[in-house]
Amino acid sequence: MLFTYTLYMYMRKTPFHLVEMSPWPLIGSLGIFSMPVGLVLYLRLATTSLLLLSIFLTASVAFLWWRDIVRESTFQGSHTSYVVSGLKIGVLLFIVSEVCFFFAFFWAYFHSSLAPNVEIGSVWPPIGITTLPTFSVPLLNTSVLLLSGVSVTWSHHAIEEGKFKNAGFGLLITVLLGFYFLLLQLGEYKETMFSIADSVYGSTFFMATGFHGLHVLVGATFLTVCLFRFYKFHFTTSHHVGFLAAAWYWHFVDVVWLFLYISIYWWGS
Repeated sequence: MLFTYTLYMYMRKTPFHLVEMSPWPLIGSLGIFSMPVGLVLYLRLATTSLLLLSIFLTASVAFLWWRDIVRESTFQGSHTSYVVSGLKIGVLLFIVSEVCFFFAFFWAYFHSSLAPNVEIGSVWPPIGITTLPTFSVPLLNTSVLLLSGVSVTWSHHAIEEGKFKNAGFGLLITVLLGFYFLLLQLGEYKETMFSIADSVYGSTFFMATGFHGLHVLVGATFLTVCLFRFYKFHFTTSHHVGFLAAAWYWHFVDVVWLFLYISIYWWGS
């Protein structure tokens, strides 16, 4: 026992982050594994019990796990400069994986549009598809996201300079613009003259823009949590990794939308 305690105290003196005993990785993996199984059961047997349970379990674990991380960083002081560096690298690798995720959708879109098959009329957009106006709601959505990128950058620089009033105001504007974008995209979907079942155009359009909308929802939620933490005085001029991760993620969402707008709404129409 004495040897174990001495080893534990020695390890605690290292500059790297040592995660405490936690049940969340195991429970979270079970919830995530149950989600696709529940989806298959829903598609095959029309039963939603396992799917809803897995979604609730995963969301609960995410909330409790992130709560522990906030406690470790803000109140326990466990996030040293080495830990902060590791967290930043982790966020960057996660964003790289998201880039690969959207790359697949762009690949499918350009594979079908640059050499359209005879099954869709050998033209792009396919025969019977009425595309959305390029310079109406899609252009407004582009302006909204670009403006939100400016406001979150303003908030970031304000935090680093200690101007917390400006930082909170900029973060609030970003959150409002993010949810406004989602409302605009929902209205856009209601006006489309095609569905996800209308040839490869409908499939690639709704998969790409729909998953981007899901990422906007995640990013806006992420920024909302940061806004709540900001008014709880969790961020300082030198320690605001949570906000930095949210800002990086939001800039990634902005850049993806620019590629979507140029390739699908403008060039593809």
